[in-house]
Amino acid sequence: MNPTAENGATLGAGSASAPGIARRLACFVYEGVLLFGVVMIAAYLYGSLTQQRHALEGKTGLQAFLFVILAIYFTWFWSHGGQTVAMKAWHIRLVDAAGRPVSQPRALLRYVASWLWFLPSLVLVYQSGLRQPGAVFGVMAIGVIGYAALAWLRPDRQFWHDALCGTRLVTWRHARPAQSAG
Repeated sequence: MNPTAENGATLGAGSASAPGIARRLACFVYEGVLLFGVVMIAAYLYGSLTQQRHALEGKTGLQAFLFVILAIYFTWFWSHGGQTVAMKAWHIRLVDAAGRPVSQPRALLRYVASWLWFLPSLVLVYQSGLRQPGAVFGVMAIGVIGYAALAWLRPDRQFWHDALCGTRLVTWRHARPAQSAG
């Protein structure tokens, strides 16, 4: 199997398997580490452009700005090769249901739908009035793990937002160059 999204080749509907859920969660955590830098730079830019003087000043505007920045980040990477940096490290690629590269509109739809990872936990935290960082983190972690576990209910082991968007995550490794006999 030598699928290459860069040249438009398809994987075929059944030619690539879904990565294990533990590997996808490890990629998820690594993505969060990498996004820390993206969010810090974007927040600094927002604070500079708006001349924000206090961290809670303009909080809603900052959240909306970060939502857009993350949308640009994920949409660009997913529609240009199907992999973010973390996905490359974990050999995971995003393709459409037919195994083709993902278009920008589909990548944007997947970004918006992927907030299903967090939405139930965020609503629970908001409704319960939790404010302690440890409790909020615990609720969020349980929500993320619970959402990931729902993939076991699907025969293809894909996440629900992927099924909704017509995308899937597959195991993907670059073909190794042939060794010349020397």
